[in-house]
Amino acid sequence: MPDLLVNLHSQKFAALAARPPVEGVTIRPALAPEMALVVDWVREHFSDNWASEVTVAFSRRPVACSIAVFEGRLIGFVCHDIVARGFFGPTGVHSDARGKGVGVALLAAALSALKADGYAYAVIGDAGPVDFYAGAVGAIPIPAEDKGVYEGMLRRS
Repeated sequence: MPDLLVNLHSQKFAALAARPPVEGVTIRPALAPEMALVVDWVREHFSDNWASEVTVAFSRRPVACSIAVFEGRLIGFVCHDIVARGFFGPTGVHSDARGKGVGVALLAAALSALKADGYAYAVIGDAGPVDFYAGAVGAIPIPAEDKGVYEGMLRRS
C-alpha cells in the first residue's frame, strides 16, 4: 500500500473540515485517564501495532489521539504525528459504525490538528483504502519503490 500526500490548504480539505458533525457522535481529544480503555479497544478491534501507536499518542502533550463516542461508547479513534512528523494515522471505526461518516469526521479532526500545528501537507502512511482518501481529501500516491518508513518493520508471525 502506498503512502499518500494530502494538501492541507486545498479546497477539498477545506470542504472536508467544514462538514457538519455526525449526528449523535462526539469527536474529541482522548483524555489521559482513558488510555487503558482506548489502547485495549484498539488492540481488540484492530491490532497490537496500532495499540502501540495509540500508546505513543497518549504520551504526547497534548494527546495526539482523538476518539469518536456514541451513546457513551467508543466507536472510533484516530492518531496523528506518531510514526513520523506530519503523519496521519492510524485510524479505525468499529464495524457497526462504518459507512455513517465517522471515519471522515476522524480524518478531518486529525488533519485539522496537523494543519493547526503548522503543516502544509500531511502523509497518510501505508494507506489501506486509497480510494477513500483520494475521494475524501484529494490524497495522491507518493511515488516510491519501497514501503518508506514502514520498510522492515517487525511484525508478529
